[in-house]
Amino acid sequence: MVRTDTVMPGLWDCHTHLIGLTSMRLSRLVEVPVAVRAARATADLRRALAAGVTSIRDAGGLGVLLGRAVCEGSIPGPNTYGAGAILSTTGGHGDLHDLPLSWVHDLAHLDGTLRLCDGVDRCMTAVREQLRIGADVIKVCASGGVLSERDHPIHQQFTDAELRAIVEVAGMAERTVMAHCHGKPGMLAAIEAGVGTIEHGTYLDEEVCAAMRERGVALVPTRLIVADLMAAGQGPLSDAMWEKLVATDARHRDAVALAHEQGVTIAMGTDIAISVPDAPDAWGRHGHELGLLCEAGLSPLAAIEAATANGPLSLGPRAPHTGQLVAGFDADVITVDGDPSTDIAILADPTNVTGVWVRGDRKVPGVA
Repeated sequence: MVRTDTVMPGLWDCHTHLIGLTSMRLSRLVEVPVAVRAARATADLRRALAAGVTSIRDAGGLGVLLGRAVCEGSIPGPNTYGAGAILSTTGGHGDLHDLPLSWVHDLAHLDGTLRLCDGVDRCMTAVREQLRIGADVIKVCASGGVLSERDHPIHQQFTDAELRAIVEVAGMAERTVMAHCHGKPGMLAAIEAGVGTIEHGTYLDEEVCAAMRERGVALVPTRLIVADLMAAGQGPLSDAMWEKLVATDARHRDAVALAHEQGVTIAMGTDIAISVPDAPDAWGRHGHELGLLCEAGLSPLAAIEAATANGPLSLGPRAPHTGQLVAGFDADVITVDGDPSTDIAILADPTNVTGVWVRGDRKVPGVA
């Protein structure tokens, strides 16, 4: 008989990427066939289950379509809430800067991970395209990023009018908008436009925190990708990407601490993307995020709340009844060997997860 010390809600990872790549070279999106990447991502979903993750929000990737397969029982996986394509301005964080622009536009139709849109009308169309395939949430790049070649993390990318249009169209379909954002200008614009979550939040300050509290906007920090890539060294990252990563590392950790001190709601997300077991930022490493949240000042119980009860909030009006052991909620439950409320590192090791149930159905833990 398996010994179990703790029964708790299944974990939410509110920022993942089901893209089936084996490195951070995003240009591989146009080189590796979609079927190959989808097969890899199917294994990634099993790794998430084995790590105790019962719900994910896919922030750009194959999640909408793979989520259908999970829902119909064709493949095992967590509840999967997909954004469809990442919406980006031309030359923005969701663009592949070194590839011909026509290739990136073609990729939007062949793969659906990235979608460039400029101007209010095209932004509205891009949102409707994601709704057409069944997106549960809309993802926009409101600022520059780190793992993109030529944009600056602080710079706002979509205009205020474009952001308002994106939020308006999403809201008409009762979808919330998740905004990738490092810099303060983009965060304030996104919050004013009405987004539901800020992803990353590297350069937030007290003014941003106050605006988030006032509007009920949650922060999804994604410490894991930063910590993992810093520990791994430059590797496949270009010089420009590595310089941005080094410059934002400590600032990002401090931002999470400030948000927590200022009473901003935090929901756990990792930015996990890589389909190689145990690699940096690889699927299955979800539980490490909780320890990183604790390093930023959260207590173990607060980190667990971010990874459970706060997860559904990231879907706004479509929030499911999960994340808590409450009568009438879906039975998304895990059993754990040990007590993570006193030792949060327990959740970083999937071998400590002794049982996983999604909507009451027992899933087999462990992945070959």
